[in-house]
Amino acid sequence: MATRIDLTLDCTDAKLLAEFWKTALGYVDEPPPAPFETREEWFAQFDLPEDDSVDDAQWLCDPDGTGPRLSLLKVPEPKTAKNRLHLDIRVPGHGSTAERWARISAESERLVEAGGSVLATFDEHHVVMADPEGNEFCVAAAAA
Repeated sequence: MATRIDLTLDCTDAKLLAEFWKTALGYVDEPPPAPFETREEWFAQFDLPEDDSVDDAQWLCDPDGTGPRLSLLKVPEPKTAKNRLHLDIRVPGHGSTAERWARISAESERLVEAGGSVLATFDEHHVVMADPEGNEFCVAAAAA
């Protein structure tokens, strides 16, 4: 049996990045663990410093339950170097190289509108992008 994983992304604005990654991945806010009705109720059970806020973390999940959970956690230090691990967003669909590239380009444009930026373009193969806080990811075609 394969091991399930979660991905955790350090950030300075968890709410901002949660909105971007929900758009990018089609994820939704993960419900709080039972028996809690809200994240605020869940958060209140911990003996945390007064300056900690429930807004300092966001949890996202694949609505189909197949992809890994994404946790976004506020940290005090900014991003300073290239990611050692990044996500590849795979655009589905078959067709010619030009058709696949058109879908990759359209997805990249959609993610720029959502707050991302293009870092490099490798024509007819993939686009290297960054989320609103500079975390790198790629947009490429799904395996045929």
